[in-house]
Amino acid sequence: MVASCVFCEIVTGRAPADIVREWGDVIAIRPLDPVTPGHVLVIPHTHVPDVGRDPGVSARTMACAAELAAELPAVNVITSKGHAATQTVAHLHLHIVPRTAGDNLPLPWTPQQHTAG
Repeated sequence: MVASCVFCEIVTGRAPADIVREWGDVIAIRPLDPVTPGHVLVIPHTHVPDVGRDPGVSARTMACAAELAAELPAVNVITSKGHAATQTVAHLHLHIVPRTAGDNLPLPWTPQQHTAG
């Protein structure tokens, strides 16, 4: 655990969070600013800075995310590695973002991002 890491504080119970589901080594919480209804973050208890650092922890976290994704008809499962890829918290986490037709949530590679301007 890293004392200055907000996700480490959450998984150890030292910071509040709206917990959606817990596994022995991974937790799913609601983010402070969800981008769609049902958006959750899947976070390993082990402090791993990003998806590329520890393949075993990354795989376990993805397995838990897949359980949540399987319950939804349409979803984006997203993680980022590095500031240039929009990572803002240096603790591995996966976004489970439920999608519906017409939700107008643009992602960097969607046409909405390329037609503005």
